Amino acid sequence: MNETINIGLIGFGTIGSGFIATLNQNTNLIEEKVHKKVKLKRVVDLDITTDRGVEVDHEILSTNVDDILEDDEIDIVIELIGGYQPALNFILKAMENGKHVVTANKALLAKHWQEIIDCASKNRVRICFEASVGGGIPLLAPLNDGLAANNIKTVYGIINGTANYILSKMADAELDFDVVLKEAQLMGYAEQDPTFDIEGHDTAQKLIILSMLSFGVYVEQDNFHVEGITKITPDDIKFAREELNSVVKLLAIAQIDEEGELEIRVHPTLVPQNHLLASVNNVFNAVYIVGDIVGPVLMYGQGAGMMPTASAVVADCIDIIQDMKKPAEYGPTPGKVKKIKDMSDVESKYYMRITALDKTGVLHSISGILSDHNISIESVSQKKANHGEAIPIFMITHHSLEKNMQKAIQLIDKLDFVKEETLIIRLL
Repeated sequence: MNETINIGLIGFGTIGSGFIATLNQNTNLIEEKVHKKVKLKRVVDLDITTDRGVEVDHEILSTNVDDILEDDEIDIVIELIGGYQPALNFILKAMENGKHVVTANKALLAKHWQEIIDCASKNRVRICFEASVGGGIPLLAPLNDGLAANNIKTVYGIINGTANYILSKMADAELDFDVVLKEAQLMGYAEQDPTFDIEGHDTAQKLIILSMLSFGVYVEQDNFHVEGITKITPDDIKFAREELNSVVKLLAIAQIDEEGELEIRVHPTLVPQNHLLASVNNVFNAVYIVGDIVGPVLMYGQGAGMMPTASAVVADCIDIIQDMKKPAEYGPTPGKVKKIKDMSDVESKYYMRITALDKTGVLHSISGILSDHNISIESVSQKKANHGEAIPIFMITHHSLEKNMQKAIQLIDKLDFVKEETLIIRLL
């Protein structure tokens, strides 16, 4: 172990603290795996005075990022500050200076994928980002390595712990969305501004990375359907459980057909209780992958948090140290995907919740609109109510085209006896 690998850490926040704690606890284990000394040479953050609760040599703390980027002795740069800038500039400069990079920054990768990958290739360095999707779950490396013999056919992911916690708690306690969200914020499971998580944007960014590694195609978020969970009610969850033996999950979906047409979308989905993903609850994440050779594979674990995410960051460092000259691979070669399917052409069964006055002719009018748009009804259910009271009507359709469903909903919501915006949830 004469050779020493020097690491520079940019970002001494929650995950950065977890990274240092992991090194402190398992340095011997790590060095036995890589057969080299591993040294944290520099830690850079704007705040180097606040106690993070981890032991660190104060001599290596700095507020100047060039103490890492311009240090020729540093081999690996870890970026854990998040956001777009200055993180992008730091990563690019590190690679231009011949340093390998580890990041957990899914937002940056999702937006600047090609620029980052091209820079790594040009400078013959590696960039690893296992922690960007699924926290501590070993997920991205297996797509490149353990599943390398497969053409990936399907990727379904529950990859946002905040949304999954809220839906799980709503189901268990039969509470409204707003009540559970406030509880999640108090417990630290949701940000004070939770928009990014509950509206599906965080899930979408992770799906971009998963799709790149699974299908070899980069799809910007603006080019696929993204929908959050804010409209889900306890009534929806209860109906799904009691009538359909299903659960509601915020699902990331990417799947390719035999003609090379890729579906990519994020939205609440009714998942059958007998599906492996149905039992993934609270803040846990899981990704269900189907390969043409291996069949279905489920990867499950803690999708966020200081130590699980730090575990993935350290794993990337180990991977780089073990083979710094390994050619970087980021999914299958382009060409597998011939076309991105427009959301309007997606076909699905649908759950519908229509809130309408209980009066004569309501179901006739609604079913007429659905029929006019080639949507066949499988079942209808409604609560008992006094005549003239607004109540939810629950419908399940047979397989229908998304564009037909959207046109039908627009007309249904214009009916004078419909009192709330109609909700649809697609069935897996």
